[in-house]
Amino acid sequence: MTRTGLALALLLGSAAMAGAQQAADAVAPEGASGFDVRTEGFGDLTEAAQDGLTAKSESTPVTAENWMVSAAHPLAVEAGARVLEAGGSAADAMVAVQVVLGLVEPQSSGLGGGAFVVFYDAETGEVTTLDGRETAPLAATPTLFQNEEGEPLAFMEAVVGGRSVGTPGTPALMEMAHRKWGRANWASLFEDGIRLAEDGFTVSPRLATLVAGEGDALARYAATTDYFFPDGAPVAEGTTLTNPAYAETLRALAAEGADAFYRGEIAQEIVAAVRGAEDNPGLLSLQDLAAYRVVERPAVCVEYRAHDVCGMGPPSSGGLTVGQILGMLEGFDLGAMGPESPEAWRLIGDASRLAFADRGRYMADVDFVPMPTEGLIDRAYLDKRAELLQGDDSLPEVTPGQPGWSHASLWGQDSALELPSTTHISIVDADGNALSMTTTIENGFGSRVMAGGFLLNNELTDFSFETHDADGWPIANAIAPGKRPRSSMAPTIVMQDGAPVMVIGSPGGSRIIGYVAKAIIAHLDWDLNIQEAIASPNIVNRFGPMDIEAGLPAVLTDELTALGFELNETELTSGLQGIVIGPEILEGGADPRREGIAIGG
Repeated sequence: MTRTGLALALLLGSAAMAGAQQAADAVAPEGASGFDVRTEGFGDLTEAAQDGLTAKSESTPVTAENWMVSAAHPLAVEAGARVLEAGGSAADAMVAVQVVLGLVEPQSSGLGGGAFVVFYDAETGEVTTLDGRETAPLAATPTLFQNEEGEPLAFMEAVVGGRSVGTPGTPALMEMAHRKWGRANWASLFEDGIRLAEDGFTVSPRLATLVAGEGDALARYAATTDYFFPDGAPVAEGTTLTNPAYAETLRALAAEGADAFYRGEIAQEIVAAVRGAEDNPGLLSLQDLAAYRVVERPAVCVEYRAHDVCGMGPPSSGGLTVGQILGMLEGFDLGAMGPESPEAWRLIGDASRLAFADRGRYMADVDFVPMPTEGLIDRAYLDKRAELLQGDDSLPEVTPGQPGWSHASLWGQDSALELPSTTHISIVDADGNALSMTTTIENGFGSRVMAGGFLLNNELTDFSFETHDADGWPIANAIAPGKRPRSSMAPTIVMQDGAPVMVIGSPGGSRIIGYVAKAIIAHLDWDLNIQEAIASPNIVNRFGPMDIEAGLPAVLTDELTALGFELNETELTSGLQGIVIGPEILEGGADPRREGIAIGG
């Protein structure tokens, strides 16, 4: 059997011979059964979008010569494809895609959230990043997520309502990316979103399932209830849903730019919704919105297999932690071991545990706390950490390392949660520009507070609820006014000889890091094409127990257990969207666990 065949057999497990759909049913996305490889349920789609759905269901990549876009919903990908087909740039297409995603996939991202962009500029050859992460209100205090006794609030008690809402960054990021790298008329990029919001879009299977599963949390506030529960019942799959308030917001953005969001009526509506959230009001103010700024930052790059893997630095832990995992694995021949090897997964799992130990200790908003950013990905440091992987069974205990510092600081161990929602966009345009963007409102449906036709984030719950750990050390990721919470979003561009060869990223909370690392390893080490790499099994280790998808062959799970791992079979709903850039052709892939597709031209 070929290496590709072995990888697909792992994906399909015991159902391999029964067909892809039967096997897909063994691995369930959030709130649904089986991989979402349906080719209906989205309304009228273009022929290219239907081809994208078919390619995903057959585990084959979409191919094209000039441009490619991969994102989490067919209607959003169609919007981006129209921009690219007309000669728009990757940044232009991103705006169109994000605007539609905020309408048709509102549980995952939108104007009320934040995002990170990694961008390769074909003209300059530079890779840079834009930080559109949300910020804590200026009125935030260290005890925002503690009760009167100083104990941390229960997570969902903190999430639902205005308390968890940070200053949104996505509209400002869209505008900054367009100013730097766009060439299409700004207002034209909102046309698909406005049309779909006014005329209506078909409620997808996933959106209907997730709304039905939310219950009371999504029905706490009037605006949210009226939209998602018309006539008192959750929106149903296949029905048409309109959002005139969102269309009005988009028209304002199209006409006035991001200022329409951060000042004036929209800003007033956001603040009123946050501060007026019954039982759990928040602190966001007009001053917070007016003061928000996107930050341009250098990319974090780590060498792996003669490639430079470039991602987002702090306040994201994504680029550093993916880089640490790959850096520790550099000295091991994963390619020779193959995707079916328990030893390969032992190394990947324990490298991830070591990286997550450093993540919890050191990583936070570098504008507020000193961080050993360079030390964490220093070659000598990673080689030293990799020595811990030399054994023949799982590590019994994992602790943070001691990376080199340019200045001294000590931090406690963080235990902040980061739940699996979010979405990802990968784009390559006809000029060779590449964009990788992970965008989120954090938890599914965010704070459940709605304003202007969009949901507001709950990003502040990505901060640590505690200010010190059990040993009394201060926690780097503690909340502070204007600070950006740590994230695991890991938009990534893989470079070779100064040019991009892979664009990849995923939603999934803190498991994003493992999903992205897996896809890179599957492509670079195991020679899987982009669709196979994305669809291959998710096996993720962050804190000790190894999370696995259902349907893995017993020979693999038995060996991992024998190596000392505690296996936790669970839903691992990645949403990887990827593009591989070859000398002659582009290949696009989309995760069968969600509703996304790739379209190329």
